[in-house]
Amino acid sequence: MTSYTPAEAAALSGFSLDTLRYYEREGILPPVARSAGGHRQYSEADLGTLGFLKCLRETGMPIERLRRYGELCRDATTVPDRIALLEEHAAAVQRDLDELLAQQSRLDEKLAWYRDQLAQPEPASLVAPPLAD
Repeated sequence: MTSYTPAEAAALSGFSLDTLRYYEREGILPPVARSAGGHRQYSEADLGTLGFLKCLRETGMPIERLRRYGELCRDATTVPDRIALLEEHAAAVQRDLDELLAQQSRLDEKLAWYRDQLAQPEPASLVAPPLAD
């Protein structure tokens, strides 16, 4: 079984050493195995968990929900609760994505308006374009 030092786990996961310690201390990450000398030894499974936690964090999941997810993962009977938590977060991500796509559409419209103005032989004043096209 391959094991990784905290520095290796940090490098492979993209988290800082402080974040790894914090996640373990706060129960977001399950307790990590230790060597006979007491040093943390991260497993492939730990790295997989860290990869998913990074995904959740990058999608904006708040620490409190990460903590709840970590707690739930320590009990095999909580799969329905984990599904509900992830579905709730997926819905929040979808709302954020829809909002960003709408904002991108507005930006595209404004860019098209500016480009159209530049293409005109006598462009309208570009100082104050209409805000509500």
